[in-house]
Amino acid sequence: MKPVDVKAVARKVIEIEAAAVQNLVHAVDDNFERAVELIYQCQGRLIVTGLGKSGAIGRKMAATFASTGTASYFLHASEGLHGDLGVVSRDDVVIVLSKSGNTDELYHLIPLLKRLGVPIIAITANEDSALARHSDVVINIGVKEEACPHDLAPTSSTTAMLVIGDALAIALLEKRNFTKEDFAFLHPAGTLGKRLLLKVDDLMETGERVGKVLPTATMKDAVLEMASKRGICAVVNEDDVIQGVITTGDLNRLVERTEQFFHIPVTDVMNPVPKTIRQGTLAYTAYKKMEEYRIIAMPVVDEQNRLVGVIHLHDIMRAGVV
Repeated sequence: MKPVDVKAVARKVIEIEAAAVQNLVHAVDDNFERAVELIYQCQGRLIVTGLGKSGAIGRKMAATFASTGTASYFLHASEGLHGDLGVVSRDDVVIVLSKSGNTDELYHLIPLLKRLGVPIIAITANEDSALARHSDVVINIGVKEEACPHDLAPTSSTTAMLVIGDALAIALLEKRNFTKEDFAFLHPAGTLGKRLLLKVDDLMETGERVGKVLPTATMKDAVLEMASKRGICAVVNEDDVIQGVITTGDLNRLVERTEQFFHIPVTDVMNPVPKTIRQGTLAYTAYKKMEEYRIIAMPVVDEQNRLVGVIHLHDIMRAGVV
């Protein structure tokens, strides 16, 4: 067996595939623009289909479209001929992926799609193929050489299809003014989704779990509240309007001065200008504020500065916001 310079082989593969991607600039023409408009105007779903390695790219492409605001579904070309064609409706648009454009399964699938009357967008390297001839829009990826030394294994062609799919998805994202908040809504379990969706209201302690006393209370009352309410006690008036806050830090500093403090009024110990967070604020904003002021909990207040809850740093972190 002859020795192989694997680094040289790898570099050659990367060079060939990079050239294939670079050449895609020429594929972004009027046909590309028509494809974007067809998908944008679609009243149903975008159906992506293909076979073999092209099918694998199609599955990823459908996932990318779905996660960026285009309702999409992957249909395996073979399964489409055995019952799954029922997922396609007349309001849909179909993208068909095939380097050669002459695959047997696609040859039989295309007439059925035409009978349904759905627009067909072909992504292929063969503009003279049966697929290209029967499609409404053809995006020619223009790949002439695979990175495989035998020019057989789909490599450059599938990479080019993947990049064109990304280009279509991002063009549609921009056209729809798809925002970070929209992205977060479709990715609620991810860190970004949690940062842009979870609010302090979703994570804060409320009701009987919130420590609070009136301004007439003593430190004994406050300590009892803090012991059972996670180390923070709000001082509020009869209308629950915040007058101040007592934290474990305040209590530690008090103990350092005197051990006889139960009789001391809470108004002598509380911070009269505490850091608070407005109800409806993103939990991530609360986290950044806590980080800035080096605190671990904050009262949550409404527009009238009335106490509605307490947000804790630990709960924000446990929720995966950071």
